[in-house]
Amino acid sequence: MKRGLWLLSLLLATLLLLGCSLESLYLSFYIESKSEELAQPAGTDDTPISFIIEPGESVAQVAGDLKAQGLIADTELFRRYVQYKGLDAGIQAGTYTLRQTMTIPEIARTLQKAEAPEQQVTIPEGKRLEEVAALVAAQTTIPAETFLQMAQTGWQGTDLLQRYSFLAQVPITATLEGLLFPDTYRLPMDATAYDLIERMLANFERQVTPEIRQRFADHGLSFYEGITLASIVEREAVIDDERPIIAGVFYNRLRDGWPLSSCPTVQYALGYRPDEQSWWKRQLFFGDLEVDSPYNTYRRLGLPPAPIASPGLRSIQAAANPAETEYYFFMVDCTKNDGSHFFSRTEAEHLQNFEACGGVISTP
Repeated sequence: MKRGLWLLSLLLATLLLLGCSLESLYLSFYIESKSEELAQPAGTDDTPISFIIEPGESVAQVAGDLKAQGLIADTELFRRYVQYKGLDAGIQAGTYTLRQTMTIPEIARTLQKAEAPEQQVTIPEGKRLEEVAALVAAQTTIPAETFLQMAQTGWQGTDLLQRYSFLAQVPITATLEGLLFPDTYRLPMDATAYDLIERMLANFERQVTPEIRQRFADHGLSFYEGITLASIVEREAVIDDERPIIAGVFYNRLRDGWPLSSCPTVQYALGYRPDEQSWWKRQLFFGDLEVDSPYNTYRRLGLPPAPIASPGLRSIQAAANPAETEYYFFMVDCTKNDGSHFFSRTEAEHLQNFEACGGVISTP
């Protein structure tokens, strides 16, 4: 008995000399016994989960929140693991992206570095630069005026021209109208107008593939002309299935020397309507079609000098791959409320549709 106590005392003394403690010894045995549980994630759902640690939260509170969100199964095991690995002091307030499929060691390592705060902006298809700038300002810390200046003329004094080869095909006096790809973008909180525009151009370059550009050429259009046509299709079409048909109508008109006669180009030329608080006049009348502008495709043959809005990928694809059609005319179907169109082969058919709709030029 005395010998057993003596050996235990000797063991404890040895541990102390080696810098060990009963607590660390316990933790070592505990973690070793839980090795299988540590290797087992709490769930099978791989959906990203935004996990927030508030300032002043203890490790016990963090563990409780992790379990409440289904990220860990055992709060005690999490607390003991980070304590044993010396990771408890490195857990800081912030936002983290976690998954149920992560193990406790993976979660513990992830919680050592908070993600930088971000902001997000969503730009829908079919918006002109002024509208894009307003949306950017409403959703981020980037002022509308700063974004608009960079998109109109400021980009020419940056390295963007060298970074994106397609910009060399844009007229030197052009803005970035039509080239800022509509999508959702995540940005750091200190992002500049240049940062966002760079991301939008990079996205545009990925989406508008060499194959699409070659299809423009196959139809006799330059890259910039193809995007200009796509921007018109974007503003004309509501239903995806009609986009290639509308593009086909415009190709027929271009081929035969007809004016495009596109209402959105007139809307673009008319500009902002204070009475409607919109950049796109809702209803056009014959007098509007007389506006003197290079964008007025009722008075000028061919495409306008530049895009009129940011086209989405479906409209770009439609302009690159138009439907083969005998139609030369189309107008909004006034009998429906879904943005669909009447399509006509002859002017007589078109006038019948026009009269049936009360002789009013409607826009989608």
